[in-house]
Amino acid sequence: MPDHDRAALLHTLVTLVRQVGWASERVGHGFASNQGLHPTDLRALTAIYAADLATTPLTLRELAAQLDVTPAAVTYAVDRLTSAGHVRRERGTRDRRTVVLRFGEHGHQVAHEFFTPLGELHTNALADFSDAELDACARVLSVVNAALERFDRDLRTSSQAERANP
Repeated sequence: MPDHDRAALLHTLVTLVRQVGWASERVGHGFASNQGLHPTDLRALTAIYAADLATTPLTLRELAAQLDVTPAAVTYAVDRLTSAGHVRRERGTRDRRTVVLRFGEHGHQVAHEFFTPLGELHTNALADFSDAELDACARVLSVVNAALERFDRDLRTSSQAERANP
């Protein structure tokens, strides 16, 4: 394949990944709006859900670091999410003095109701692709996600260094 064809293909892929990110953000904002949530609440809810899925629940401090917000801001967000029934606080299993955040039953219910139709659309949209094609897409997206995570980590490290050495 000539280099200019590869460059065009890479440009197309990068554009499509960016469009997926923007579309996902719009859907997330739609969900947040539907639930009366602030964008920070949605980010917190997403992080808590992901941690729950990985069976590594977050503490308030870990959530604040992950979202790059102050502990006070994350406490307000978690208070709102807890009041709405999306999240619950529990004692840690390793250290009972620690409070961890868990995705609440109400959170599961409203997320299921909102996102199930999206999951069905995804399933239908991908139905005509072979397993080999889907595997290739999964590999591409895994590499792109790893690159985004590395970029984010480097950006955070750089920002922390700048704040420490003004």
